[in-house]
Amino acid sequence: MSHKNPSPLEAGIHRFIDQMGKATVWIGLVMIALVAVNVLLRYAFSFGSVWAQELEWHLLAALILLGMSYALQRGDNVRVDLFYANFSARKKFIVDVVSVLLMLVIALYFIKLSLAYVGQSYSILEASPDPGGIPYRWMVKALIPLGFGLVALQSVGELLRLFRQRANAGEGRHV
Repeated sequence: MSHKNPSPLEAGIHRFIDQMGKATVWIGLVMIALVAVNVLLRYAFSFGSVWAQELEWHLLAALILLGMSYALQRGDNVRVDLFYANFSARKKFIVDVVSVLLMLVIALYFIKLSLAYVGQSYSILEASPDPGGIPYRWMVKALIPLGFGLVALQSVGELLRLFRQRANAGEGRHV
């Protein structure tokens, strides 16, 4: 039996994170347009909006929290390869697995911590303290467990990929 192709679970996680990443690109474009309009209105017409400025920050939070898993999937995260580049395949595998497991534990911990934070914000229907600000601040806070949930999901997908690749490397040696 060949393990060269990803399992349905691994492929499904990959597709889902990929779709979330593509949606995040649109959030980035909307944010850029909003900032441009806000700057134009502020400097050309001396008009500003608390709501629009807060929306910029909310979109930035969404961009970061929903984009983290996509960046991890694409390998766009920062990594120090000073020692890693000279490691054997076995040591690289161990470092990769430990790194992904740590990422999974951290993501799960952030989810656990943030659920009470979001729950408290929701229970008081927290809104912006500024007049004209965005209501339902709990919604942006709810992106915290969602974003880290996506990181946890990506971590599971990455573990599946690492073990599949390790199995494939083992098959290649026995042929």
